[in-house]
Formats: sequence, structure tokens, C-alpha cells
Amino acid sequence: MEAWWIFLLAGALVGFLAGLLGIGGGLLMVPILMTVFISKGFAADLVMHLALGTTTAIITLTSISSLRAHHVRGAVNWWIVRHLTPGIFLGALAGATLAGQLSGQALGIIFVIFIYCAATQMWLNLHPKAGFSLPGSPGMLAAGGMIGAISSLVAIGGGLLTVPFLTACQIRLHQAMGTAAAVGFPIALASAIGYAANGLLQPQLLPEYTLGYIYLPAFAMAALAGILTAPLGARAAHTMPTNRLKSIFVGLLYLLGTKLLLEFWI
Repeated sequence: MEAWWIFLLAGALVGFLAGLLGIGGGLLMVPILMTVFISKGFAADLVMHLALGTTTAIITLTSISSLRAHHVRGAVNWWIVRHLTPGIFLGALAGATLAGQLSGQALGIIFVIFIYCAATQMWLNLHPKAGFSLPGSPGMLAAGGMIGAISSLVAIGGGLLTVPFLTACQIRLHQAMGTAAAVGFPIALASAIGYAANGLLQPQLLPEYTLGYIYLPAFAMAALAGILTAPLGARAAHTMPTNRLKSIFVGLLYLLGTKLLLEFWI
């Protein structure tokens, strides 16, 4: 199968998950892109950087499609989006800059640890108790910064972090998911800018058709497919139970995490 078909199929899956579960799908996209990039003979220590940077760029476009679908259904709290975005943007830029300074193996280990943590959190349905209120501006800035930095390091749209934060602050689940989809855009945009800028500092090591750490053919194909499927996922999130699909997703995360762990340590 040609790589462009893989990029299209992966993008379609990521877009659907972004709409359905309020996540950017990066936890699936990154391992897929790594596998393709390795098969294409890209420099081993840059494969992880390219996978992360390309994934954040893809999420930039799929998140727009997803947030529009949630907005139509009145599931986005724009007050929260406005107050989280400054911290998110700064945090995501910082996270992408830090990623540019780390080795591919170090980034890979961070990514694997996050996969296991995310899968366990979803499997056990661990959420902080809804006993808090939304903080003031300094608290929202700090929360946004933390969400943005971690999301940028592991190339996710932020739903895995934003949804628990909002539900702990007594925001209804569907609105928390819709709002998480909306803040996924500034997370992905700032992350993509950071990965592109950091990659441009060492252009001699990058393969053709890249913008910094963004591999443009994968970005174009996967983003196109994701834009088409994200509204379908958002529609499904409001019309069907997602527990079974979430269980499948969790199992897949454990398998991918184990596969990557073996690759990085063996």
C-alpha cells in the first residue's frame, strides 16, 4: 500500500475520534507516522520529532472541523475557550520548543508513558470529583499553560487533559467535550508553529517536502480525510453510546504503547 493511502486512512480515523471522543487522535497518528517514516528511511533520531510535528499540524485542521460540529450543537463554552487560550498558546509553544531540544528516544519514552497513563485513565474512567469551580484569570492561565505544554509534547488536541479539568469544575460532560474540541485548535496551532520553527534550525538533517518538523505530504492527505470525518464523529457523540468504542480505543492504546516501548528499548 502506498504511503498516501495510509495517510488518508489514518487521517479519517483521527478526525472521527476527534469528533467522537473529544480527542485529537494524536496517540494513534504518531505511531502510524513513525512506522511510515522509518520505512521511508528518515533519520532515526528525527522520526519522533517529525511524527509529533506532523500530527500537530494535522490536528490544526481536523480540530476546526470538529469544533464547528460541536458549536452547532451548542456544546462549546466560548467563555472558557477565551480564558484558556492565552495559557494554552504559550504552553504549547514552550512544549514544542522543549521537544526540539530532546532526543528522539527521550521523546519516545515520554510518549509511551503518556499512552499508558491515558489508556489507564480511560479504562478505569478516572476523573477528579466535580467539587471545584472554574478559577479566575490567573488560574485559567496556569491551567491552560499546563494543558498546552503537555499536549504539545505528546501531540494531542488536549481533550484527555481538558475534559477532566472541566468536569472537575462542574462543566457537563458533553459541553466539556465540545469545549475541549474547541481549545484543541490553539493547542495544535501553537504546537505546529513551534515544531516547524524548531525543525527549520537544522534543515540539513530533514528529508524533502518538510516545513521544519512537519512532513507536508502526510499533513495534506491526513488533514483532508480528517476534515471530512470529524463532523461524523461529533454527530455520533451526541447520538450513540461511546463506551464500547472507547474500550476498543483503550485496548489499541495499550498495544501501541507496548509496541513502541519494545522499539525504543530493544
